[in-house]
Amino acid sequence: MTRYPRRDVAAIVDHTLLKPEATPADAAAAIAEAVDLGVYAVCLSPSMLPIDTGIVNTCAVAGFPSGKHHSLVKAAEARLAVDTGADEIDMVIDVGAAVDGRYDEVFADILTVREAIGREKILKVIIESAALLELSGPDAVTEVCRRAVTAGANYVKTSTGFHPLGGASVAAVELMRAAVGEDAEIKASGGIRTAEFAAALIDAGATRLGLSASRTVLDGFAD
Repeated sequence: MTRYPRRDVAAIVDHTLLKPEATPADAAAAIAEAVDLGVYAVCLSPSMLPIDTGIVNTCAVAGFPSGKHHSLVKAAEARLAVDTGADEIDMVIDVGAAVDGRYDEVFADILTVREAIGREKILKVIIESAALLELSGPDAVTEVCRRAVTAGANYVKTSTGFHPLGGASVAAVELMRAAVGEDAEIKASGGIRTAEFAAALIDAGATRLGLSASRTVLDGFAD
């Protein structure tokens, strides 16, 4: 068991269903589980909206999972998601632009989505931290996080969970927290399957967790 109470961890969980083969029935089941677990939000593909998520918040992705969409396409996707019920948007940056050091393009991409959804909605920016660390090093993570904050991101997020180079890590979360300070929150996602790993990410500075195995993870925390 970890020292974090289960209810407190559940309150920062985005229960996630982003499999490409997911059906409306799968989405309905994910929502029912999210409500049962008492998590903060359910995170779905935008094509699942509009949908009644009951008492939990609704999160949708944009530019997912590659980030290689035109900024205007990401913006339109995000705006449509908001118009059909999303409270929060998790957008994917153009990772290649970041790897190449084209940080102004990353900034413009994020700003385009922010302007499309307005300032009242939560914007989380997925940076694919494992890929950036592997291909460019820690300075790229730091620079992208800082640009994201300047562009209006509320959160920087580690991963889509779909990149072959990996998902969340304690080292990435620590680096991201150092980069943004108190100016933004941190969402850790990708490969979080145990309570011990979840607790380590929270210790490192994560303030939201993206989980698909939410029940398994939460069962590792004491009531």
